[in-house]
Amino acid sequence: MRQTSPVLALRQARQQLLETGQCPVGVLDERLVRSWHRSLAAGLAPAGRAATDHAGSASLRQALANSHALLAHSRPVMEYVFEQVRHSQSVVVLADQHGMLMHTLGDVSFVGKAERVALTSGASWHEAHRGTNAIGTALVERSAVEIHGGEHFLERNGFLTCAASPILSATGELMGVLDISGDHRHGHGHTLGLASTAARMIENRLMLATCKRNIRLHLHAQPEGIGSVAEGIVALSDDGWVVGANRVGLALLRLNTGDIGATLLERVLDVRLDDLLSRHKRRPQQVQQLRLHNGAVLFAQVQVDASALPATSLSLPVVNASVSDALAALDTGDARWRSAADKARRVVAKPIPVLIQGESGVGKELFARALHASGPRRDAPFVAINCGAIPESLIESELFGYVAGAFTGARKEGSLGRLREAEGGTLFLDEIGDMPLPMQTRLLRVLQERTVTPVGAGKAVAVDFALVCATHSKLAEAAERGTFRQDLYYRINGLTVQLPALRERSDFGALTERLLADLSPEREIQVAPELLARLGAFAWPGNLRQYASVLRTACAMLLDGEDTLDWAHMPDDLVEALQVGALAKAPASVESAATQAPQSLQALGHAAIQQALEAARGNVSLAARQLGISRQTLYRKLRT
Repeated sequence: MRQTSPVLALRQARQQLLETGQCPVGVLDERLVRSWHRSLAAGLAPAGRAATDHAGSASLRQALANSHALLAHSRPVMEYVFEQVRHSQSVVVLADQHGMLMHTLGDVSFVGKAERVALTSGASWHEAHRGTNAIGTALVERSAVEIHGGEHFLERNGFLTCAASPILSATGELMGVLDISGDHRHGHGHTLGLASTAARMIENRLMLATCKRNIRLHLHAQPEGIGSVAEGIVALSDDGWVVGANRVGLALLRLNTGDIGATLLERVLDVRLDDLLSRHKRRPQQVQQLRLHNGAVLFAQVQVDASALPATSLSLPVVNASVSDALAALDTGDARWRSAADKARRVVAKPIPVLIQGESGVGKELFARALHASGPRRDAPFVAINCGAIPESLIESELFGYVAGAFTGARKEGSLGRLREAEGGTLFLDEIGDMPLPMQTRLLRVLQERTVTPVGAGKAVAVDFALVCATHSKLAEAAERGTFRQDLYYRINGLTVQLPALRERSDFGALTERLLADLSPEREIQVAPELLARLGAFAWPGNLRQYASVLRTACAMLLDGEDTLDWAHMPDDLVEALQVGALAKAPASVESAATQAPQSLQALGHAAIQQALEAARGNVSLAARQLGISRQTLYRKLRT
């Protein structure tokens, strides 16, 4: 426990309190000062006796009955704690929310001393009856406290050292206090931490029991923390309201007890309840990666009794249950992607062109195909043209078609052209920013007149198609520079939607699940949590296209019987890049900050290896496991 205040200083502080009504500044902890003042206001005298308040047998039986759940879940924890402090002149105490002692476990050699100051069942250790003490003060302050020796207001309790932590319900109500009291000569610095941990264990047990019928999220900043005493637990109603949480859960979600019952999950996390339940239904034990609206990443596991699932979640064909269409089938929970889909969905049946913007590889064509399939033209053709892939010399005939004999080498039957092939359906112009200026002029005329004149023809042909364009470049800036026609930009920019880069998405875990399901429909494959966290933190310059390629290769590396992708299944260059990324994010020491950091990828890789070897004290096998590479790969990298 913390270093005791000098006995003389405590006596002087107590005397000054009695004489002036004020404690000297800086001598005592602020909570202790407040408690001494409350004790004095209750009419207690330091040299006097405690105010008598001991429940009779009938009252104690009633109190025990009222606290049945608290007792039931506290006893196993108290027994565990007592085993840790046995033979240390201590007693483990459970008190209810009024400070009445409900249950005690203590060393035989210390029980007699404890009984002399009424550390026994039925006695009240409320501040009003016992003055400053860990149990009573923890109740008033609603926080873990430690009272040592002369810090007790009543001098007769000065032989004790006590550490206590309040026990809160899932809704933040004060249920009771877990206390460890002992002889102040045998105090230990870890006792307060032990009492606080024990209180958390009891709180978690109580929460699981009382929220059995609720959907529960088990949260932690690291996937391995789920299931530990340090995990956050959040209880949800079947319509997504936070109806309960332990203290860690509240802290992780940046909430307080006043937010319980008044906060929707999607107000704090970038995910909807139906998304969570759909993922849980597909893979009940899978740890999901979630993101707070401030960008912080959390890992979560859904736990729910089947009877507690809302009826609508039991047969969800897609993740977004509010709409069932091709766009919803691609929706894995990212708010920005969903916003883009919702906007595009509203105009899909109207003569409004859609411009999809986003980096290369984010899935612009996939989005466009899903938009087409979600609209009234779904049974007509979807014609995709990559404007940057067609040679400039062929783009006119490719787009607009030609009549028989229009030019040397033309097919004798002519060609409809891609624009007329899209008749009744959707024309998708990918990378439209790469279209040559002369073709931009002809395309603008087509869009204005809704007719196409094939090469070599003298008569225009009417066309009817929905237009969707995509680009990775900033067309507005290109139009200002004159490299893209402004009038064409305004024509194709009926609705612009921006698809987020993979590194910006909050649904990385669910997206990974969907990609793996597409890549390996015959067996269920998952990613090891630690690797998934590293993959989720990677920049992915090639976005979904690059990530899908990595997963495809990794799946091919799985042996028969394996169903979990881990470091051993990743290509060596990606493993090195992921390890370098983790090293770059680690806080630099004073020594490393003072030296020149290695700039090349190879140098950074060597730095990561040296750091791992130092942490493993030269054990190559252990260092290789920590880096997620084979021992042979580590040796090879050391030689390069």
